Amino acid sequence: MVSGSIQPDLVSFRLMRIGIDTRYVSDHFPGIGRYVANLVRSLSRLDHPHTLVLLTHPALPNTRHSLDALRSAPNIEWSPLPMAARPFSLAEHLLIPRRCRVLRLDLLHSPYYLKPYAGLPCPSVVTIYDLIGRRFPSTLPARTRSLFNLATWLALRTSAHVLTISSSARDDIITSYRVPETRLTVTHLAADQRFCPQPPEAIAAVRAAYHLPPRYVLYLGANKPHKNLERLVLAWAQLHEQPGQPEACLVMAGHEDPRYSQARRIVAERGLSGTTRFLPNVNEADLPGLYGGADFFAFPSFYEGFGLPPLEAMACGTPVLCANASSLPEVVGDAALLVNPSSVSDLASGLQTLLTNPLLRADLRQRGLQQAQTFSWERTARKTLAVYEAVGQRHC
Repeated sequence: MVSGSIQPDLVSFRLMRIGIDTRYVSDHFPGIGRYVANLVRSLSRLDHPHTLVLLTHPALPNTRHSLDALRSAPNIEWSPLPMAARPFSLAEHLLIPRRCRVLRLDLLHSPYYLKPYAGLPCPSVVTIYDLIGRRFPSTLPARTRSLFNLATWLALRTSAHVLTISSSARDDIITSYRVPETRLTVTHLAADQRFCPQPPEAIAAVRAAYHLPPRYVLYLGANKPHKNLERLVLAWAQLHEQPGQPEACLVMAGHEDPRYSQARRIVAERGLSGTTRFLPNVNEADLPGLYGGADFFAFPSFYEGFGLPPLEAMACGTPVLCANASSLPEVVGDAALLVNPSSVSDLASGLQTLLTNPLLRADLRQRGLQQAQTFSWERTARKTLAVYEAVGQRHC
């Protein structure tokens, strides 16, 4: 059920022109871009009478998520914005409301907290994914942290309704910014369709391309402090201090921020270079095979708005070890081995359990595949459309 006061089966609605800010389908916003691209694709496939007007910025680099297949969709309009209307610019706060007025939009969906806060001729919906900047202030410089808090507060106060991606994130927003629950709706994310069990030849090709050993444990994500990679590496070191451990490699893939080199430093200090690999630039097309080839997926993060990588791993048939924190239990259900992310010993115990217990890995593999099927982009799109229609009904 959609959370809050919005009941999609009770809403009578009128035909609307719904603007969606798709400037974030660009390389600078990989996670948000995936959300917006999948949402727009799924909305375009639903049977509804509304027109989706996509506000675009063609000059922004975009190599991950193409929306070109929607150019012939009958319920889609494209509206390129002026060059000055780039994300993070002051001009967007003037140019986007002006364009909304020209396009006669009935609603604007802003999928990021940096949005026009005044001057819009129509109600707006905003998506807030998490409160990492508030929950983990050390990840941001003081000035950026203040701007994050102010911008998030403004986005929440100037939007007719707020979408968020987990019950955990919803509760954080309610607690931190005193937003009434009736103004919030949870629309979970989902794994892309390409994340599915891979044939042996696809896994072998990825293993050969990245020179991976027969057995490896995979982490995929950024290396920011809240991802907790230091404790993961320390747990891996603790494991290898014990004799008779299985021959396996810890592979840490994903975007690597040079400001956070603690995990690499620990690998060097503990002499773990022979059993640890860093893969900072994995091709998007190789991710399903990378997941599929792993003995299991390890995700020790302290905080996630949703936690898409564990869900992608489960969709590929890969067992999951993850932190019992924030939204992660909500995502993985009973289909993963949950550990205390603050305890190196607990992480090490979980790693050893899955490395040495093939029956448990097989059980988690089956449960993970079933859990992943409970999330879909179509379901996300339907809940989002219900919000659009309810907001439009209230403001017509």
